[in-house]
Amino acid sequence: MADGWLGADEVTAEFGRYLRFERDLSPHTVRAYLSDVTALFEHLDGQLHGLDISTLREWLAEQHANGKARATLARRTACVRTFTAYCHRRGWLPDDPGLLLGSAKAPRPLPAVLDQEQAQAALEAPADGEPKELRDQAILELLYATGVRVSELCALDVDDVDRDRHVIRVLGKGRKERSVPFGLPALRALDRWCVHGRPRWIRAGSGAAVFLGVRGGRIDAGTVRRVVHARLREVEGAPDMGPHGLRHTAATHLLEGGADLRSVQELLGHASLHTTQIYTHVSIERLRTAYRQAHPRA
Repeated sequence: MADGWLGADEVTAEFGRYLRFERDLSPHTVRAYLSDVTALFEHLDGQLHGLDISTLREWLAEQHANGKARATLARRTACVRTFTAYCHRRGWLPDDPGLLLGSAKAPRPLPAVLDQEQAQAALEAPADGEPKELRDQAILELLYATGVRVSELCALDVDDVDRDRHVIRVLGKGRKERSVPFGLPALRALDRWCVHGRPRWIRAGSGAAVFLGVRGGRIDAGTVRRVVHARLREVEGAPDMGPHGLRHTAATHLLEGGADLRSVQELLGHASLHTTQIYTHVSIERLRTAYRQAHPRA
């Protein structure tokens, strides 16, 4: 890049449009990446043409010295690699210094999951047949049955549920569509909600949303998280977790029940099998724990 006809704000704005419209990244990821680029520009005094591998390493070392978590450093490294590649393609950098940057590895702690007895207790249907209880039960059953993300659950429309084939159609990350099967308990819970609960909450603006809030609008992720946390607080010994914890639990129980890893990858909508492999580690660790507790010579 010559002396640069775009300033830091313009470059950041262009990069943001690229992330949103070409990479189709989530709003959360876009915000995080733009925050990282802004911090990088502060280190560069707003001058992109001073960016090289030494400067990048210096900036990341400074972040490390300031006590940034490894997960944050890993994200910032990924952001920088994406950013420098983009700037090089646009002709704003003569080469791509991010290619010389090693990938920081964030620690991947094993996720907390429910055991099968805890999952069964969490899914015990309440006796009350009020709309909220019917909705909450259907949410819990479907999250555990399918392992879908909370955003995918909130986006479900009535036509996305195929009752005859026992599958739901969801739009996952990168706008990739997939079909996910579910069992009879989830179907019964959905039917009870859709027949006896949902009609009592429908309003003019409800549209085709499967799950509604108390005012008749499409349910939001925060409400779903509160539903899950509230139910799990009632289960003795259960770890505190949200909808993503039920996703982890569903995947782990599938593998423990004999499902192969690639099938679980497809059900969860993971782009890489590497992401799914963490659940094999969860299953092995649970087996080790059971062995240590039960075997006399463990």
